[in-house]
Amino acid sequence: MKITSSLLTLILSFFLLGCKTDPAVQLPPTNLEATATISADGSGLVTFKASSENATNFQFFFGDDSSIESTDGNASHSYKVSEVYVVKVIAYSKDNLSIDKEIKVQVKVSIPTVGYSTPTSYAGLSLVWQDEFDGTTLNASNWEYEFGGSGWGNNELQYYQEQNTVVEDGLLIIKAKRESVGGKIYTSSRIITQDKYDFKYGRVDIRAKLPKGQGIWPALWMLGANFSTLGWPKCGEIDIVEMIGGTGNDNKVYGTVHWDNSGSHAQYGGSQSLTNGQLFADEFHVFTIVWDASFITWYLDDVKYHVIDITPDGLSELREDAFFIFNVAVGGNWPGSPDGATQFPQFMAVDYVRVFQ
Repeated sequence: MKITSSLLTLILSFFLLGCKTDPAVQLPPTNLEATATISADGSGLVTFKASSENATNFQFFFGDDSSIESTDGNASHSYKVSEVYVVKVIAYSKDNLSIDKEIKVQVKVSIPTVGYSTPTSYAGLSLVWQDEFDGTTLNASNWEYEFGGSGWGNNELQYYQEQNTVVEDGLLIIKAKRESVGGKIYTSSRIITQDKYDFKYGRVDIRAKLPKGQGIWPALWMLGANFSTLGWPKCGEIDIVEMIGGTGNDNKVYGTVHWDNSGSHAQYGGSQSLTNGQLFADEFHVFTIVWDASFITWYLDDVKYHVIDITPDGLSELREDAFFIFNVAVGGNWPGSPDGATQFPQFMAVDYVRVFQ
């Protein structure tokens, strides 16, 4: 068949029209690339750079419940605690089509140790036991881990595991994280000195920086050494310090005792608050009890705020040997559950625990 010039022109016209992009066709982002540059000064600052063809804006989810939008693919974030974070980057087209990518960043954060401190000696007292949390691992001669997500008698929401405890830069750090383990959606750690160290009477100093946020429940406390045989509350409990986080609570700590009162639970406690907008997450404070056969007295930064007379016969369990428990719970009967304002991970840092007699 002979092709005329007019027919050829018509064929070429159809071909060229078919090669043109239909303006109604939506083009998704492609070739998403993302990089992270981690500051080496221990500040926790990480800068991110993302690029993608056909993208008009980006969103960064930093792996700690924080996120930000960016039109040029540049972002930065300051992390509060050392951790491996999974960062999700999403690129969007002008038609809101998207592509995403995850990158892992291992961040080292040096926690400032500013705040109140106490001496290593007192007149008339000897330092009989201590843990300064030097080195890189928890001292197994002093502590052991407790595990699981049983609710721990308070309908708590966390699963306790070893991974949430680290020792670095002279600090014990217990992290509460939002992650699913053992049927729970939060994890944390709980360490005890049971069967390794218990004592009766003396001055206890614990220098610590507490977490914050609704549903966060840090505690530095003691149970009677006979807990395994008598159970709670017959064994007695001395709470050196507890805090329930959230607005209006992040600046307030409690010192409490619990005991058995003719087959029922009894308790007596006091509290102390920081002023001028300060929070216990801002810097380190020293939480102290002075415990003898007559009284338990609580101090915050050497300021007395609560005392109980333990001489009555009904309080005899508070005159027996006890062991330490350090933990950060999430949720439970007292603090309630985390809410949308609670940011994870949270951490409690302990500089030292010292016992003087």
